Amino acid sequence: MSKRDSELRKKVETEIQEHKQTVEADTYRQHYHHMPPVGLMNDPNGFIQWNGTYHLFYQWMPFSTAHGAKYWGHYTSEDLVNWKHESVALTPSDWYDKDGVYSGSAVVHNDQLHLFYTGNIEGEDGPEAEYQCLAVSRDGLQFEKKGVIIETPKGYTGHFRDPKVWKKGDQWYMVVGAQTEDKQGKAVLFRSTDLHTWEHVGPIAGSKEGKLGEFGYMWECPDLFELNNADVLMVCPQGLEADGMDYANTYQSGYFIGQWNETGETFQHGEFRELDRGFEFYAPQTTQDEKGRRILVGWMGVPEQYEQAHPTVEHGWVHCLTIPRELKWDGERIIQAPLPELADMRGPVLMHSSITIENDQKAVRGVQGRSIELNLDFESLEDMFAIELFQYASLSYKDHVVTLSRPHLEDRSKTEFRRVKLDEELKDLRLFIDQSSVEIFINGGKEVFTSRIYPQAEEEHILFTSLGSTTFSIEKWDLKGYEYS
Repeated sequence: MSKRDSELRKKVETEIQEHKQTVEADTYRQHYHHMPPVGLMNDPNGFIQWNGTYHLFYQWMPFSTAHGAKYWGHYTSEDLVNWKHESVALTPSDWYDKDGVYSGSAVVHNDQLHLFYTGNIEGEDGPEAEYQCLAVSRDGLQFEKKGVIIETPKGYTGHFRDPKVWKKGDQWYMVVGAQTEDKQGKAVLFRSTDLHTWEHVGPIAGSKEGKLGEFGYMWECPDLFELNNADVLMVCPQGLEADGMDYANTYQSGYFIGQWNETGETFQHGEFRELDRGFEFYAPQTTQDEKGRRILVGWMGVPEQYEQAHPTVEHGWVHCLTIPRELKWDGERIIQAPLPELADMRGPVLMHSSITIENDQKAVRGVQGRSIELNLDFESLEDMFAIELFQYASLSYKDHVVTLSRPHLEDRSKTEFRRVKLDEELKDLRLFIDQSSVEIFINGGKEVFTSRIYPQAEEEHILFTSLGSTTFSIEKWDLKGYEYS
């Protein structure tokens, strides 16, 4: 550990202790979502299971609720419910990462954990240079930096980041998010036999690549993987204009389904589909665990989307991560489902069968609370159905359109909306509600809404509205939350 690295780690610990009381006094602190101990959290990084332990790293600015010279924070768990917040994994301590240890991924090789990340050097109007770097650990807790392994190839700007690494056959591959000099977003491929020396293959997908027209000026957080015999390129294109119900956030997260030909070095794909329709979702990262499941965790935030308007800023912290979700491919789209391990957080179930509401708004006995899971199954639905959460947010369904609304975070006198049109009737809803967030899984996870919500601290009421007649059954659990050590 260098002197600079040691100094930065001590500063982080001091910052945590100085603000601990203020942060933990916030009524909007979550029960079962990962949050920063202080400061700003963004992208999940280095998500992997190794020797039975899940490692989940994250982008972290400990000294501010604004973005800056990021660190890698680190959580570990053996069961995805009981977690330990480890000491800082990586600090911006070297010349090649002095302005930020930016996002990346992890792989295991020779029984060592390898972290690949972007070292950031800031210029006047953005990154002056971004290097792809490597750090290695024998115990998963202390990491030795190996320095720069890839410099930005010619033809690209300083926006060249977020390496995702995987192995196929005897080859290692890396895909990096990039921007060309003519301001087109790309996913750029490299390959290696030893994880240290990398060959630049070129863009496998991007704006103006193949049959895709202009599609964003920068592609962040690429992730290429196989899912039920389909090849998936997950990516965050920046610069898409809102189009009806689509692309409503400042920046988007979604995926292409196609066929990756590592021999021909191409990725032929179909149309882009958004992963999440809520107000806060970005930078998803996946891993395949030892059970063979493809698991996703995302950032419950969006860059440059009124981040400082979140009321948690007043308590010295901002943003969190989503719950982990298993991904499946049904032949048409990615299905997202909360992991079954989360059921270990449940208390006793409360059940109501065949509730009918007709042209009325009602509460359902016992269905309330701020750290809960709700499952609704619909038997019939004539016209419009809505759920009002805590006199703050509303989820409604009418004519195949699902709408989530809440007060605008910057101007509370306005209401903002996110919508999606289903290609079938509404059949079921699954809601994970925490102190200041909601994750809504529709029709088994075919569509998802992820959002922060900030109702009054003591408000726990949930109301159900129907125009026409709606009959549904409901299950409700109180959730005890993650256990941390």
